[in-house]
Formats: sequence, C-alpha cells, structure tokens
Amino acid sequence: MSQTPKQPSNNDLAADRTELAKYRSRAAADRTLMAWIRTSLSLIGFGFGIPTIVRTIENTRLERHLDPVRFSVIVGLSFIGTGMLGMVLGLREHRKLLKQIESDRYTYETSYSAEIVGVALLVIGLVSFIGVIVKSLNF
Repeated sequence: MSQTPKQPSNNDLAADRTELAKYRSRAAADRTLMAWIRTSLSLIGFGFGIPTIVRTIENTRLERHLDPVRFSVIVGLSFIGTGMLGMVLGLREHRKLLKQIESDRYTYETSYSAEIVGVALLVIGLVSFIGVIVKSLNF
C-alpha cells in the first residue's frame, strides 16, 4: 500500500510563489546593479583615456585660444566624476530595492538615478561639443 503525497495547501503555494517572486526581483536588482557598475566603469575609463588621446593629437598642432590639453583633462575628470556619481546612485538604488523586496509589503518607488547620470552626460557632451566647435573655428 503506497501513500499518496500530501497536496500543498493554497497558503503554502502562495508563500512559495511569493518567495520565488522575491528571488526573481532580487536577481533583477542584481542585474541592474551590474549594469550600473559597467556603465560607471566605462565612464571612468573614458575619463582617463580622453586626456591621453587629446594630448597625443595636439602634440602635432599649434594651440591658440583654447588649451585642448587642459580642456580634455576637464572633460576627462567630468567623465570620472559622472562615473563615480553613477556608482554611488546605483549602489544606493540597489540597497533601497533590496530593503523593499525584504519587506512584507512591496511598494514601487520611482527612481531618478539614471536620469541624473543622463543629464550629467548630456551636459558634458554639450560642453565638449561647444569646445570642439570653438577650437575648430579658431584655426
């Protein structure tokens, strides 16, 4: 005589689904954090690379009104700073999301971290664009 396995109750199934949903949310939060880290490291890498590239290019040209090496250092430091800002915002957002997942009642909260980094990159891009135009018009 074999026993049939006991069927889980609806409450047990609901609890399992809730825990699986929390696990999926945690995995998504971890993937989002990794995307923040990749983006931040790329920005920091660009920040270190831009001055080196511009110095090499400008060693073959005459400089006039805008010092390209100094300008490239400013742009590079801006990228590094934006990358560091992105890292801080990403870590803060990740920690906040993990606390929300662990709570009994999950509530969605809008985050503006990506928009902040996007606006910072837009400003850096505009300043760089204007700097390149000024430099090319002075030749």
